Amino acid sequence: MVRNGEIGWSDVKRILRRYWWIPLLTTMLLGLAGIGAALVLPKKYTSSTMVLVEQPTVPADYVKPVVTDDLNHRLASMREQVLSRSRLEPIIEKFNLYPEKRGNAHMEELVGELRKSVDVSLMEPMSGALNRQPPGFKVSVTFGNPQMAQQICTDITSMFMEQNAQRREQQAADTTHFLSQELDEAKAKLDEQDAKLAQLKRQYLGSLPEEAQTNVGILTGLNTQLEANTQALNRAQQDKTLNESALSQQEALWKATASGNQNPETQEQQLTALQAQLTDLLARYTPEHPDVIKVKLQIEELTKKLAQEPAAKSSAASTQASLREPPQLQQLRLKIRQDEFSIADLSKRQNQIQEQIRVMQARVQASPMVEQQFKELTRNYQTALEFYNELLKKRENSAMATTLEHQQESETFRVLDAPSLPSTPSSPNRLQLVGGGIGAGLALALGLLYLLAMMDKAMYTERDVETCLKLPVLTTVPNFDALAQRTALKHSEIGKYDHALVSRE
Repeated sequence: MVRNGEIGWSDVKRILRRYWWIPLLTTMLLGLAGIGAALVLPKKYTSSTMVLVEQPTVPADYVKPVVTDDLNHRLASMREQVLSRSRLEPIIEKFNLYPEKRGNAHMEELVGELRKSVDVSLMEPMSGALNRQPPGFKVSVTFGNPQMAQQICTDITSMFMEQNAQRREQQAADTTHFLSQELDEAKAKLDEQDAKLAQLKRQYLGSLPEEAQTNVGILTGLNTQLEANTQALNRAQQDKTLNESALSQQEALWKATASGNQNPETQEQQLTALQAQLTDLLARYTPEHPDVIKVKLQIEELTKKLAQEPAAKSSAASTQASLREPPQLQQLRLKIRQDEFSIADLSKRQNQIQEQIRVMQARVQASPMVEQQFKELTRNYQTALEFYNELLKKRENSAMATTLEHQQESETFRVLDAPSLPSTPSSPNRLQLVGGGIGAGLALALGLLYLLAMMDKAMYTERDVETCLKLPVLTTVPNFDALAQRTALKHSEIGKYDHALVSRE
């Protein structure tokens, strides 16, 4: 009797002695069922091949590859494309697959059936390798015919290799085309910034930042020239004034000497001229100036002469007494003319210098504003130039990478071994089916034996009686059948022993 679901070793021995045929029967039946399944189930053959990923022949330090996506993602994408209906349907038509299903199944179902037969798995990278990228992948095709499985595996592998080459070449070409478009836009922006910078230089020619120090130096030199020119102009004006004063004095003295019998009217005119000259000199000089003192003395002498002169003579006689001017007067007139020319030239030069100074001052004042605009345009131009040069390098690298992809010198797929021709079926696995049947038979037998043990309510031991009846056991009655069997066994053993002794004697 099993208590609380616990089965002891004595219970196990009792159950096995009683129901020993159950494990044997279930194991044999299910084992035979596994053998039958292995014989009845359709055989499947698996053809497989290994595809390695070869690195580019040109190192990446010289030409950087433009296709850098992970092999897992790339293989997943290629698997979806290779196992699409557009790719598998031609294989079904080529090899006339599933002829028994074509009348009752749609092409979509046949494609799904073939897709289930194809398996693509990545190879694990070698332990300790620096590059953790998978070194390749494995393509397996399971089909009912070994030759057909090999041919389908060959076509599927070729599709992967062709798809990889086309994909990489197309990606490289698309990258080059994209970079070319971006390069054209970058060049247009660079030309625009260059035109703005050139326009600024033309507009503010002479006020650019690199010309600021030059403008300050030129302005300092112009101020020095203006000061020297002003001093020269002042000296020329003073020389002219002195020459005019000397000419007036010499002319008056010459006239007074040349015509001592001048009439009172002429002397009065001289007196009036001297007074006007005195007024002009007093306006420019102080009364202590030698020219002023000299003119005053001449006025006093002429005034005395007018007081002493008798009646004036006729104007016709004085006109006839006029004499030719002396060389001193002519030289003074020439000096005055030269002074006038010098003053006019110096005044013109002074105006030119002042105009240049105004221009230089305007340039120096505009330099900060121009420098700010120039810096902004220069920064934008430099940024556009760097972006253009970077795109140019990338475009050139992409063009070389595209050439490598076209020449199949970049990363490529290489078939390590041709698809195998299976000689033994991959499924069903006879050992697995038979072993599974035997294991299932044993499990079923154990389950049945446990149920039988749980259903057995008989009491075999004193403890079973005490547990079930809740009463103590006073005595036990032995099993007479068992006791008789043991007694007969002992008698047979004693008889054999006596017979052995008699034979020895």
